[in-house]
Amino acid sequence: MKLIITILFTCFTIQAFAQADKTNNAKPFILGVIDEVYSKELAEKRILNIYLPEGYSKNDTVTYPVTYLLDGSADEDFIHVAGIFQFNNFEWVSRVPKSIVVGIATVDRRRDFTFPTTIEADKKKNPTSGHSDKFIGFIEKELQPFIQKKYKTNNNKTIIGQSLGGLLATEILLKQPTLFNKYIIVSPSIWWDNGSLLTVPSALLQPTFLQKTEVYIGVGKEGLTPTVPPRVMEVDANLLAEKIKNTKSKTVKVYLDYLPLENHATIGHQAMVNGLQWIHGDGKR
Repeated sequence: MKLIITILFTCFTIQAFAQADKTNNAKPFILGVIDEVYSKELAEKRILNIYLPEGYSKNDTVTYPVTYLLDGSADEDFIHVAGIFQFNNFEWVSRVPKSIVVGIATVDRRRDFTFPTTIEADKKKNPTSGHSDKFIGFIEKELQPFIQKKYKTNNNKTIIGQSLGGLLATEILLKQPTLFNKYIIVSPSIWWDNGSLLTVPSALLQPTFLQKTEVYIGVGKEGLTPTVPPRVMEVDANLLAEKIKNTKSKTVKVYLDYLPLENHATIGHQAMVNGLQWIHGDGKR
């Protein structure tokens, strides 16, 4: 049975909320809905935190772009990303179109966001890793059809991923680029498997690739990765951007955004703000 309940905005402590409720004046702060989909690909139920834009109605003919957010649990990136959309949808701001945000709640990031690695140390450290193919299958065969059938969507699809989520978004971009037409990739963990993803041949890079695709890559001052051999996060982000810039397709645009005042822990929000503004400004920066 599909679960649909309101999300409570958890600014207050449980104790404070209980005290306020005794006055009979307190009401839930509704931010979105929680939906649920069973995945045969993953053999488990997945929770979806969904933000619906102001004015959304299942009874009208308006359709909306969809942003799929990795690490989309309520205690991860869902609340602040929904806030980015809500702010940018103000009439006096109007930088981002009204959109549906689908936060994919996390179960096992290492399992879902990584492909098999040849690095033995990483295999031992991350024993559940290496199953991104199943997660990508879930997105393609189950999640996107579920959202398209149940919600009022159009064909404009964005994915946002940071760190290992950025690694997964990059893998999708290079291996199955038509799954999304807009990519926001933040501090991608390209170091996985010693950067082997940078060598993947891709339809994205061929002149026959005709889908209009915009790719934003944000990276901070992040330095060396704790891997053997160590890699530099900023260098890997640059290498990825250069790989995409060398595409022979005229429909692909990429923007590398270096944010030297941010690090791996702090870059997420600012990069996502910048990325959404860039991809919805027709790739102009």
